[in-house]
Amino acid sequence: MLTYLLRRVLLMLPTLLGITLVVFSVMAMSPGGISAQTLTGGMDMKPEERQALLNYYNRRYGLDKPPALQYLHWLNNVSPIGFETDDKGEYTRFSWRKGMDLGVSFQYGRPVADIVAERLPITLLLNVITIPLTYAVAIAVGVKSASRRGGTFDIAAGASMLALWSLPTMLVGVLLLGFFANVQHWQWFPTAGLISREALDMPFLPHFGADGFVRGYLLDAAWHLVLPVLCLSYGSFAALAKLTRAAVLENLYSDYARTARAKGLNEREVLWRHVFRNSLLPLITISAGLLPSLLAGSLIVENIFSINGMGQLAVEAVKGRDRELVLSITWISGFLTLVGYLIADFCYTLADPRVSYD
Repeated sequence: MLTYLLRRVLLMLPTLLGITLVVFSVMAMSPGGISAQTLTGGMDMKPEERQALLNYYNRRYGLDKPPALQYLHWLNNVSPIGFETDDKGEYTRFSWRKGMDLGVSFQYGRPVADIVAERLPITLLLNVITIPLTYAVAIAVGVKSASRRGGTFDIAAGASMLALWSLPTMLVGVLLLGFFANVQHWQWFPTAGLISREALDMPFLPHFGADGFVRGYLLDAAWHLVLPVLCLSYGSFAALAKLTRAAVLENLYSDYARTARAKGLNEREVLWRHVFRNSLLPLITISAGLLPSLLAGSLIVENIFSINGMGQLAVEAVKGRDRELVLSITWISGFLTLVGYLIADFCYTLADPRVSYD
């Protein structure tokens, strides 16, 4: 198992390299490409100021060089080992511990690492809440539908899950805002952000004070998260519920299930101790792609609900042709995707002892 994990970790490196190379090539071949002229276009500066800025961009990022050399220059900067550079952007000596440098954002004028450190926890928070909620609802609905096959609950749940899966995220997000956050309808939830300004001065936990009930920072944050989490999770648990139902039905009347019933086990023990465990493998397979799909879905949700996460940052970076930011976001998203697949492979061995990578 350890050998397999080590081999998979080593294979991540060329995979990430290929992902970033494709994204860089698309940006370089787009109309206008990425050059110092495109970055300074539209700025009201004097000629000498513009030339000084052009020289800085060319020296800092090698934008006056061919695209292949630009990519190698970026790769050297983000690699923890490589050649060190001086103030003029010239390579000096090779170092095994020079550290990673994601560069400075063209658009924000700040280090990319600082920007990502602010935005990434927000997107991860949405996904950490969404993934357990998605699986809890999907497993509960799917197992109950399978155990009551052909019944009223099965038919109603099947129709509901199919309808939810068919609804596009953009439409659902707009409808949620239009009905549940609009003053003309039910203004139950806020329209944007993750926290209210007044909540920053509140205690962390809700409590009753002299002025009545104070919701506190925690409850205010949960109040802001309801609509984004709902919009981000409904499609996933609808698809997973149908998959869970199919997987459980496949094992519910198998030979080992009938043998367990013949031994005197009640139906609940047969369902959860034997059938459900053998039905986990398809769910684990889907979970490997659930994290990247949620990251892609958060791009839409974060823009609809004005949440400053990685999704909105990616849109802004692409619009502004911010090469350093786009490549860093691609690198992080690719890394999280590969980690998701690695965790799924490890979970196979936990769900089914017969699976071995030795």
